[in-house]
Amino acid sequence: MLAPLFDQSHPLDIAAADYEVVRRAVGFVNRSFRDQPEVETIARAAGVTPRALTELFRRWCGLTPKDFLQAVTLDAARRVLTESGNVLDAAYEVGLSGPGRLHDLFVVHESMSPGEWKAGGAGLVIRWGFHPSPFGLALAMVTPRGLCGLAFADEGEEEAALVDMRRRWPNATYLEDPIVTAPYAARIFDRGTWRPDDPLRIVFIGTDFEVQVWETLMRIPLGKATTYSSIANCVERPKAARAVGAAIGRNPMSFVVPCHRVLGKNGDLTGYHWGLTRKRAILGWEAGQVAGS
Repeated sequence: MLAPLFDQSHPLDIAAADYEVVRRAVGFVNRSFRDQPEVETIARAAGVTPRALTELFRRWCGLTPKDFLQAVTLDAARRVLTESGNVLDAAYEVGLSGPGRLHDLFVVHESMSPGEWKAGGAGLVIRWGFHPSPFGLALAMVTPRGLCGLAFADEGEEEAALVDMRRRWPNATYLEDPIVTAPYAARIFDRGTWRPDDPLRIVFIGTDFEVQVWETLMRIPLGKATTYSSIANCVERPKAARAVGAAIGRNPMSFVVPCHRVLGKNGDLTGYHWGLTRKRAILGWEAGQVAGS
């Protein structure tokens, strides 16, 4: 077991400490899921006992390791697509549309003007801070108008994550201010705070096309998945799946804007800016949230 990295008295700190073991387990699953390894094999790869691994996964996502493995195998991903049908149309049918569009995080958003984006964030003050999350350290970035960025980093990769995010808006002024960003991180990862009467406010900073794609991503329900081609059809660019993929790859708000719920046309778990291991972990964690609802 790794030495404790966080304050074990807070649920998010516990989840973050758990993720260090989960990451090793999921990394092994990434390489061997086709063999459907037994719990004992996964536990050995993660460096813990089978009992400890089972208890950890139940605490972290509410699933056993085997259930988690099943939730994120390619076969399961394909079933999600088959059973979901057109999840984007279904989202509209249940009322997740309109100016105050909500999704499972109860998010309300606005966009910065094209001029503000073209200026590279000039004149914009972005406050940032790292916080524990169920998926490693989370870098939250906040403007006076709301959350504008959320990234992930493993231990020791904080500087690289910050440089990557700052590159998106190179002319902004950046201030480290974890006191301001902490409430955002706490709300994002605590499902008990996902309330429609108090939505999380986010602000998109991107091209008109990117914003259109990111808005569409927000209509993918928790526990469901869609494809790049479905997103392209939804934004009325059916032949632009590659451009859609590029826009999804530039999504600055991991998890909140759920680009991890987009799969290849055959249900393949394609690339993810913050790592395929983390994408698999997020999908499994979300499966546990749905199962526990």
